[in-house]
Amino acid sequence: SFTMNTYLFLYDLMQFCGHSWIFTNMIIRFMSFGKDSLADTFYSIGLVMRLCQLLSVLEILHILIGIDKSRLFPRFLQITERVIVLFVVINSQEEVQGKYVVCVLFFLWNLLDVVRYTYNMLARMGIYYLPLTWLNFSLCIPLYPLSVLAKAFAILVSLPYFESFGTYSIKLPFPFAISIYFPYVLKIYLLVLFLGMCFITHNLISERKAHLGRGNIKKKRS
Repeated sequence: SFTMNTYLFLYDLMQFCGHSWIFTNMIIRFMSFGKDSLADTFYSIGLVMRLCQLLSVLEILHILIGIDKSRLFPRFLQITERVIVLFVVINSQEEVQGKYVVCVLFFLWNLLDVVRYTYNMLARMGIYYLPLTWLNFSLCIPLYPLSVLAKAFAILVSLPYFESFGTYSIKLPFPFAISIYFPYVLKIYLLVLFLGMCFITHNLISERKAHLGRGNIKKKRS
């Protein structure tokens, strides 16, 4: 319906503005301060990044109520990966926030999202611009696996801090006598991350074929 389409357009517009601001800010800071800007990337743009990622949880709801026709499981995996790495790993360990990997991760996420939300906004209005459509369905295929490697690296870098500070590691009292050692949970999650990467990359390639196969652009909303 018109109302839902307007709502989705405004949602995409908000995300586009947020990610464009982050992306532009990162580039200007890098051009102004060079390598020095990388260490405090999280402090300068972390708040907007967290807001954009929290807002992206709505995309799962959009699919569940049927106003977005994307596949649920791949989208759910992509959103939860980011939320876990951003809020659980990076946000909880101040020592990790200054690492270069955070800057690389944010750069990849925002580059993908600026393209995706621009494509989505135009698609809601029935505008399909060939170079943008090609970019939207092609750029994610090399960049998504790269972002997973950056996520995995961020988790590996964070492990010594989780070990020394004991963040999120809990010991349940008697009669349970169960202790949950969080670095082990993260190591198991690394495996989940790579399995998810194989599944999502396969899904991205299928989507690209569906939209760009045989040179025809299917007028299908992302």
